[in-house]
Amino acid sequence: MRGRGKWGRHGVSAVLFIGLAVAHGQSVSADDFAAAMSAAMTRMDRHMMVAQTGDPDRDFAAMMIPHHQGAIDMARVELRLGHDPVLRRLAEGIIVDQQQEIAVMQRSLATLPPPATPQGVHAHTHTER
Repeated sequence: MRGRGKWGRHGVSAVLFIGLAVAHGQSVSADDFAAAMSAAMTRMDRHMMVAQTGDPDRDFAAMMIPHHQGAIDMARVELRLGHDPVLRRLAEGIIVDQQQEIAVMQRSLATLPPPATPQGVHAHTHTER
């Protein structure tokens, strides 16, 4: 993230460009949609790459939170650029559901005991003869 926040430099640029184009009545091309979706997926993929702790519950939640946030970000692109009423309602539902699930996972992470081994370190060792 390094000073760029959760959107990153390219994600903010794509969102601002599309927002300005829509606000000024300009059409948005398939390339604009593709750029916004690509930015959302790139953020999601980057944030899902977490060091494994060896605790399946902790690791699952740590990886699924950015996965769900990616779904929210993509649903917001649909709401900004899409026109189909069925898909727009689906996107609204995705946003609500995924936000609720993120909150559950964040609460679970806060209550889980700390991992038994330092993050990214495996408990087993191998000695050679």
